Amino acid sequence: MEDTEKQEPTQWFVFFKDQLLLKKEKTEKGEIKYSVPYGTEPPLAPGSGCTIHEVLLPTDEMVHAFAIEQLVVETEEWLMVNLRGSYEYITLDEYKAAGKAYQILYWDQHSRFCPACGMPTEHKTPIMKKCPSCAYEIYPPISTAIIVLIRRGEEILLVHAHNFRGTFYGLVAGFLEVGETLEQCVQREVMEETGLRVKNITYFGNQPWPYPSGLMVGFIADYESGEIKLQKDELSAGAFYSKENMPEIPRKLSIARKMIDWWLSNN
Repeated sequence: MEDTEKQEPTQWFVFFKDQLLLKKEKTEKGEIKYSVPYGTEPPLAPGSGCTIHEVLLPTDEMVHAFAIEQLVVETEEWLMVNLRGSYEYITLDEYKAAGKAYQILYWDQHSRFCPACGMPTEHKTPIMKKCPSCAYEIYPPISTAIIVLIRRGEEILLVHAHNFRGTFYGLVAGFLEVGETLEQCVQREVMEETGLRVKNITYFGNQPWPYPSGLMVGFIADYESGEIKLQKDELSAGAFYSKENMPEIPRKLSIARKMIDWWLSNN
């Protein structure tokens, strides 16, 4: 979609890199309310040649998204906040929709040329590009990762990874490799990162993780054997913790927190 013709009211997900544009409004109590812009026209004028993407949500609702080339400075009407941080400002439904919109924009920016022959790609559908030279088709990629809560008696294993944005402790996680089952991935990642063996691996749930294009698949497992030997290039700390001595844990936006809360409520 290249133009801005009159259309039905819709939500507009506008990003500068990973910064999402939010509308600020004062409530009757004088508090500030934040929301994703909504209307028949884009909240900002898209740049020349900007692609406005149609994004179909799992709810069958159509929203729109586009990228801008410059950060919008905060005003009385607008605020830009990073996608992770937007969880604290907008509704859960809006946050999930923002995640999909961001993944579509990220894919668009990283699929401009055919990986097979190098020719510029052409947009054919909202989620498919095609090479006009070799007919190679490109879809938004999904990188699958496992995340596992490991129980040992009345304790669980919590770790701090170098890439965590904060001082919190979370769960062992890692990307699925070619040829693995998800359960094999759990066993390999736990062994590689902690030196432990686990058993009784059971599925917990999953969560889209748009940072930028992931799917986190959660599992519960029981400690089997071994002593903790951290993979130093991945983890900076790790230990088993009981309910009485829990460290800082992840924010509620993540499946890691959902899994830890589940364990806390059942112990």
